[in-house]
Amino acid sequence: MSNKRRLTSYNLKLQQPAGDLQERLTNKPTPNPSREGNQKSYISTPLNIGTVPVGGTYPVRVQSMTNTNTLDTKATVAQCIRIIEAGADFVRLTAQSIREADNLANIKNELRKAGFNTPLIADIHFNPSAAERAAQLVEKVRINPGNYADKRASFTQTDLTDKEYNDELDRIHQRLLPLIRICRDNKTVIRIGTNHGSLSDRIMTRYGNTPEGMVQSALEYIRIFRSENFNSLVLSMKSSDTRVVLESNRLLVRMMRDEGVAYPIHLGVTEAGEGEEGRIRSAAGSGSLLSEGIGDTIRVSLSEDPESEIPVAREILQFLGGSKERVMNPVPVQNFKTKEGLYKPEVITFKDGQYLNENGNPFQGDMLIFNFQTPPLLSEKSQKKIYLSPVFAEDNPLKLAIDAAALLGRYFILKQADGICITNHGQVQGDKLKDLAFSILQASEARITQNRYISCPTCGRIRFNLQETVKKVKAATKHLKGLKIAVMGCIVNGPGEMSGADYGYVGTAEGRVHIYRGVNIVLRNIPESNAVDELVRLIKSDQASL
Repeated sequence: MSNKRRLTSYNLKLQQPAGDLQERLTNKPTPNPSREGNQKSYISTPLNIGTVPVGGTYPVRVQSMTNTNTLDTKATVAQCIRIIEAGADFVRLTAQSIREADNLANIKNELRKAGFNTPLIADIHFNPSAAERAAQLVEKVRINPGNYADKRASFTQTDLTDKEYNDELDRIHQRLLPLIRICRDNKTVIRIGTNHGSLSDRIMTRYGNTPEGMVQSALEYIRIFRSENFNSLVLSMKSSDTRVVLESNRLLVRMMRDEGVAYPIHLGVTEAGEGEEGRIRSAAGSGSLLSEGIGDTIRVSLSEDPESEIPVAREILQFLGGSKERVMNPVPVQNFKTKEGLYKPEVITFKDGQYLNENGNPFQGDMLIFNFQTPPLLSEKSQKKIYLSPVFAEDNPLKLAIDAAALLGRYFILKQADGICITNHGQVQGDKLKDLAFSILQASEARITQNRYISCPTCGRIRFNLQETVKKVKAATKHLKGLKIAVMGCIVNGPGEMSGADYGYVGTAEGRVHIYRGVNIVLRNIPESNAVDELVRLIKSDQASL
């Protein structure tokens, strides 16, 4: 096939080059998910990853990722076993270079000798050679279309004519051909893993750092793979922003239907954080999509030991999908109108037979209480305020947090509900329920009442103790209010995912950290030992100058 014919097969819907990049990053309009949302369940075409079937009506599969050095065979095998024994269907490992990719063979052999046949996934960024080697050894390879053949984003304008743009696509096509041949020969699956934080300058200039840009980035690769008759693909759209996760995956489903394909979808909220906060954000984002029948595999990305992610994912799946761990007959999104203008959902409580507002006074106003037991009666002209009031019976506070976020998150991500009232017949009572309600609003970006912390899940690229660092940053800044602070383990997604943060702490090399204000580096290569102090000093200096 000639290059010209290959280009024709991409079927690109090219736009004129964008104007100012920063304007597109912040002001690019995106589809309204409340009007254009999923109207029927998305049933993907199943495929096998190793011996494990994924997609269709199979249970949603669960995975986590190791955070050991992939060159340390003993430590990595031990951690893989802990992840598998926690209930994972797959284990993912980073392979930064050929050396790490080569060592996947030793890791796999040791696991098989120990009696574990769980499929392994290699996670690749920037290094096609590592991907090509890993694809000969493991059952699945994740590549990032933002950096597989494109340079690391510098967030600069990259205006290309249509011809130049197509020339870039042909270059990417040629770069992918060796990987396609190897994966076909070895029956290796490829995940096209798009991250909001690592889109290429080329994509951001044309489509913005938006859900549309994420989907178009994936579609470019899909069309290349299809032109080579390679369809062993899984797709993902990930972000630390739950609304971006919801919008991008919904848009992906619509555009795949337009293209006549139905690849399995991997779900996850990146940089969700740790503790209850991380669990709530993950449940709100992934639960919103699972509720609509979207999603075939899932990772809950916590800044904790990777085996801790598995029970959280299982809880989300079992709460929403029961023993099948898949929502087989998704309930359509309620026909609640999207709230326009200032959006500030209320947290109300139910006590002694009446609803009380945030000041503890009886609630006044025309309201509709939606308890999830019977469909709400609403007309198109209804002006009633809508309050979500589910009733739980849970003694475990973390289980309650996960279930409530998975159930309620999408209504606040979509700005459809006016308030929230959580009632529980178990041991979790009083202010804990109010705190949970505020946390769900915060995770869905509906109402911010405390600092927001974005932090990476653990992985083998990190060269400092991320878990301890997150705790130190939180402890040092907990007295502040309304800030968004990112703690990122490496530069793969760091600058992109933290683009909405006020400050960032990003690992760069062994024991070295960059400190950011917004997307701008303020302090370079700070020793890890005093990086938290330098971050706090910068914040105090900025606040003193206000």
